[in-house]
Amino acid sequence: MTRTLAALPGAARRLCLSRRNGEICTREDGHRGLHHRTGGRLLWSDLQADPPECPGAGSPAEPAATLDDGFPDGRAVCPVCWAFVGLTDDGTLEPHDSWRGDESRQESDRRREWFNAFGW
Repeated sequence: MTRTLAALPGAARRLCLSRRNGEICTREDGHRGLHHRTGGRLLWSDLQADPPECPGAGSPAEPAATLDDGFPDGRAVCPVCWAFVGLTDDGTLEPHDSWRGDESRQESDRRREWFNAFGW
């Protein structure tokens, strides 16, 4: 099973971001053994992991407020996984995988600025 990974801003390690019941694994990428959530008793295997597709797809949504440079470029915030997601012609969230980290440092910086400006 292939997992999508993300690096935390300023962090030297990459994290495994497998999910179960919406909780994200907090172990390092490539770890052996079960996934787990730090500080909790939640443990799971790959077979028990949540599917990557977000159940928020198809929810009614409107484009999010924009920063001065236009970010997030007409996308809406998914109320389930907090990803910025494109909208369909009928005003619902496009199918998408649950947010598992930003694609780039630039996206991470813009995302942080947006949430600081508009909250969630």
